[in-house]
Amino acid sequence: MKLAKRMERMQASEIRELLKLTAQPEIISFAGGLPAPELFPVEEIAKISHDLILKEGRQLLQYGTTEGRVTLREKIAKRMADKYKTVVDPDDILITTGSQQCLDFAGKIFLDPGDVVLCESPSYLGALNAFNAYEPVFVEVPTDEGGLIPEELDKILETTPRCKFIYVIPDFQNPTGRTWTLERRKKFMEVVNKYNLPVLEDNPYGELRYEGEIMPSLKSMDIKGLVMFLGTFSKIFCPGLRLGWVAAEHSVLQEFVKVKQSADLHTSNFDQGVADAYMENYDLDEHVRDIVARYRKRRNLIIQTMEKEFPKGTEWTHPQGGLFLWMTFPEGVSALKVFEKCIEMKVAGVIGDAFYPNKKTDRSMRINYSNMPEDKIVEGIKRMAKAIRDCMA
Repeated sequence: MKLAKRMERMQASEIRELLKLTAQPEIISFAGGLPAPELFPVEEIAKISHDLILKEGRQLLQYGTTEGRVTLREKIAKRMADKYKTVVDPDDILITTGSQQCLDFAGKIFLDPGDVVLCESPSYLGALNAFNAYEPVFVEVPTDEGGLIPEELDKILETTPRCKFIYVIPDFQNPTGRTWTLERRKKFMEVVNKYNLPVLEDNPYGELRYEGEIMPSLKSMDIKGLVMFLGTFSKIFCPGLRLGWVAAEHSVLQEFVKVKQSADLHTSNFDQGVADAYMENYDLDEHVRDIVARYRKRRNLIIQTMEKEFPKGTEWTHPQGGLFLWMTFPEGVSALKVFEKCIEMKVAGVIGDAFYPNKKTDRSMRINYSNMPEDKIVEGIKRMAKAIRDCMA
């Protein structure tokens, strides 16, 4: 059986494959980006589902519009305005089957083989995999503790042809947990406006802020219609519903609509109805506050335990929100060897090199703190500390 040439570039997601390994009950996993399942509003959704079927069953079980449920898009538009100072017409929002689908659609819409995708260094592995199917060249833009460096982006755009778009996560970035300052956002938008560069702004975690105020989106600063804002209910509601959205300038959104019509016609009417009804009958903001309180406690605990247990020379980020922190091992310590030793000790993170399309260092690891209960966080970090010390010996 002869496959398309593009399949040579496509590999199984390293994270998804890793999750199979770490799904073993005896392993303490900091590997996946999994929300805490005990926070899912199971009873509320059970009631909503029952009532929805009785009220709208024949409509919900029928085909729907590609753009998505109107009342849900209206609620999303209001939430974007309230949370991110981003004014979007509901008609300029497309409901998708998770924000991951938006990433695939962007690749299909924009990329020809050999085109350049710009990204942070490191960047979200799921996005890199989605774009990779369309045979681009990846160019990593240097970053520091404040996120992407706009001056470096300017230099790259000045000398690099065929740049189709840049993919960024300004809030609690996956994998590093870093957040761009307001000044960085403004300078970034100055650069992309200068070159008319389309922007994919991925914002899965923006509401999960533990310190300070939610930052305005890049989309809120967009004066040229260059920014496509990707959102999701996965981290603030339930990932299993697979509900995301893209908000974009109308002519651009219509390209996403055309691609979605050829992909799956529309996202599940029933799932859209559940999310819509939940926001109509319950307080999603209160639910998010519960999530933030739990994750803040776990972030604080994991950092306190790392400060106590990890050997000197190990460094990590201090995320202001989100699900991840980024760990860098002492000079000469291999992340791969630490990972292998960790698996022996029944604990796991994700090797950092998976998040670089080009650059490899073998010195970093992504750590998730949202999913494991507090006792396992402490025990898991103790095991990981021993693994690092063993690799230093």
